[in-house]
Amino acid sequence: MRAIRSQLLRTILTVFIITIGITSLVGTLTAIDALKSSINSNFTSLGANTFTIRNREMTVRIGKNGKRPKKFRNITYQEAIDFSKVYNFPAKPSVSTIASGSSTLKFESKKTNPNIRIFGGDENYMATSGYELDKGRNFSANEILYGTPVVILGKEVIDALFNKKQDPIDKVITIGSGKYRIIGVLKSKGNSSGFGGDKVGILPLSNVRQYFSIPNMTFTINIMCNSSQLMDAAIGEATGTFRVIRNLSAGEEDNFEITKSDNLANLLIENMQKVTIGATIIGVITLLGAAIGLMNIMLVSVSERTREIGIRKAVGATKKVIRAQFLVEAVVICQMGGFAGTLLGIILGNLIALSFDISFIIPWGWIIMSIVLCLFVGTIAGIYPAIKASRLDPIDALRFE
Repeated sequence: MRAIRSQLLRTILTVFIITIGITSLVGTLTAIDALKSSINSNFTSLGANTFTIRNREMTVRIGKNGKRPKKFRNITYQEAIDFSKVYNFPAKPSVSTIASGSSTLKFESKKTNPNIRIFGGDENYMATSGYELDKGRNFSANEILYGTPVVILGKEVIDALFNKKQDPIDKVITIGSGKYRIIGVLKSKGNSSGFGGDKVGILPLSNVRQYFSIPNMTFTINIMCNSSQLMDAAIGEATGTFRVIRNLSAGEEDNFEITKSDNLANLLIENMQKVTIGATIIGVITLLGAAIGLMNIMLVSVSERTREIGIRKAVGATKKVIRAQFLVEAVVICQMGGFAGTLLGIILGNLIALSFDISFIIPWGWIIMSIVLCLFVGTIAGIYPAIKASRLDPIDALRFE
């Protein structure tokens, strides 16, 4: 430590370079881990016993070369309703559709940004989609049947339209050109998954068909099994039932897609592996630059401490002892930068995560990896100067000025 302090300015600069490399590496990977955790929690909140029938394949397309999802003919309202009626399995089906992906909601003088997603659903929609009520109630059978203008809103929409002291229940808001009475507020799901979990409004399905109808509107069927152990059997039964409804013969392929609730989470996490690899490469390149700087400091240190090396050898220090001395100095400098970088990386990564409403995590795997990486970099950077110092001739070293 005395030797390190004697080269204080150069040591600080080298530690700073290593700190930047480790901070960028650990910070990025911490944020990615937090995002993965959030994606898992968001999609597994739908339950391990939920699956969906839709008219297009579920894929995540990243870049121009990404795979385009297959798209089948739309699922009509009648097909979805017929399925719900004839599906004979211990499960709870629901029918839903997207009314709008960019609505503006208004209450008195306040309004939301035009990024609110409006869904139409039946009385089972909230249960099969993983939503829970914070206050208020679900749709009644009559409201679903007659398309009553009522709405259940996400937490972020409520925050945008009402003060904290105001009770939103039974207030009338404007959606498009229609007036809707608020009957429920959803518990917060967070928006970390990027799908606007709290920027939603849910209307009765029949109301959406009446006032938001567009040509070739497609519907989605969500099914929640009574037990996750029955999932495969439930999917098989659903496939057979819907094939009959869509008049598919025995040799024809399915013209619809059935996906489990955690499929999209797995697809997103799989694509994020490329980001993780990229971040790791950038961090390693930065550390290689730090290693070169550290090697330069150690070589200068050997030159400046030649007389010290000669004295140590004269009083009995072996090549092994001299080599270990300079090698340990390089590793200690690296570990100092690694410790500071890891701490800053965890803070930076979690600050990024918190901006997306993701909970704080400690990435023990990346912490251990950064320690090992700094040990490796310190060894690589220090080995040549240490060998050079150990090979100095003690007589020439003692005469060095």
